[in-house]
Amino acid sequence: MAKKRKAGDGTLRLRKDGRWEGRVVVDYDEKGLPVTKSVTSKSKQECLKKLEDLKTACGVVTGKAKPDMPFGDWMDLWYRTYSKPTLRITTQSCYEDRIYLHIIPHIGKIPLNKLTQSALQQFYAELKKNGRRVKVELYGPGLSDRMVRACHTTCHAALEKAVEEGLIPVNPSVGCRLPPKKTAEMQVLTKDEIRRFLIQAKENDFFEMALVELSTGLRRGELCALQWDDLNLRTGALHVRRQAVHINGGLHISVPKTKSSDRTIVLPPAVTAVLAALKEKTDSQWIFPSPVKEGEPMDPQSVYRKMRKVLDRAECKQIRFHDLRHTFATMALENGMDVKTLSAIIGHVSSATTIDIYSHITDAMQLQAANRIEKQIGKGEAFAETEARREREAAEKENRPVWTDFEAKKGKIRKSGTGGIYQLNDHLYEGRYTPTNAQGKREVHTVYAQTREEVEPLLEEMIEEVREQIKKEKTNNKRE
Repeated sequence: MAKKRKAGDGTLRLRKDGRWEGRVVVDYDEKGLPVTKSVTSKSKQECLKKLEDLKTACGVVTGKAKPDMPFGDWMDLWYRTYSKPTLRITTQSCYEDRIYLHIIPHIGKIPLNKLTQSALQQFYAELKKNGRRVKVELYGPGLSDRMVRACHTTCHAALEKAVEEGLIPVNPSVGCRLPPKKTAEMQVLTKDEIRRFLIQAKENDFFEMALVELSTGLRRGELCALQWDDLNLRTGALHVRRQAVHINGGLHISVPKTKSSDRTIVLPPAVTAVLAALKEKTDSQWIFPSPVKEGEPMDPQSVYRKMRKVLDRAECKQIRFHDLRHTFATMALENGMDVKTLSAIIGHVSSATTIDIYSHITDAMQLQAANRIEKQIGKGEAFAETEARREREAAEKENRPVWTDFEAKKGKIRKSGTGGIYQLNDHLYEGRYTPTNAQGKREVHTVYAQTREEVEPLLEEMIEEVREQIKKEKTNNKRE
């Protein structure tokens, strides 16, 4: 029986034409499928040599695992051979940042069998103190606790595999002290905030997307990737089968997060009617198309910025987009939906996950909450009128304002040529100016600050400098 080659060494076979062929995996595509290259030769030994040369040229270190190999080489081997094929494209990007930006540059030269718990502990401390590579002026020199823990998790998994392969006797990462694990605080919109939010969303061309999110609890990427072919307007059945993700400055369409995320949801009739009306006004395949890039869905990042603007103008608390998902789940449970049904709707792997997240509101649950949720978000004219009357009577007794008094705020329109300001996250604002340069092409210039007030003068100063530069270039072009 032929000797089995080790994982990552590539394959070797004798073809029907009498030549030997060697083939090796050199990478993986966006779907996690292997990308291979091959060599051929008349003899087996010559083919083996060509195969080794091919792996060297492609940067493949697989098949050369030794106890004294550099830890960085083992990390690369482990990631390409064992880890990457099993990861989604978004997760691949996160792993590659940790491995190639932090782990390998810091401790990659240490021999695998010489790596100690002390060396790892010092590495984590250095990450926490001076690990940040970009935007240091905004966030400080150290990485977040979450990122440090993520680097440890990656190191631990790679070292655990080294133990399995017999390269090292024990995993040195076991027992390392790590920053405390912090869970982001869940926030949900109140009934009054939901109505103000939807009223303002109509003014800001965000109503349909907000309504669908509050009626389904979809993940942001799932919401952006919905197509009209996914929706049956007669039955209201909505098939969630893909997600949009923003990676390395570009938008990618991939499969859902987990197998259970590929699911079908039945929309409330009123929500289906709103989408039917929306379809009459669009010719795009996407339910929520990009307003700037034809043929593409809305970018999840722009959706987040739009939501923050609506929340601000609706005088609601600032929350993450994921908290709209929590708002839906909370409404569903409070109105009697059972955990199993909710788990299926929001795409959790199991009901245990749902119970763990929403354990504080899982009392007195029953079926058939979809119509009640529809009422909670104020759809249906008769219901809305009744609710408005009840709310006003209660507000008069309690001497407080009511949601029906809220009027959507008109957005301030910036003058042409003054650029735009966008909130990227809780701590970062971007000022952007996109003029036509001296060569007649559009070019993007940006500045960043922690608040809108701080970025405004920086943007004005940058616009003046850019205009002066373009003016000089045009003058030089004329002279030439």
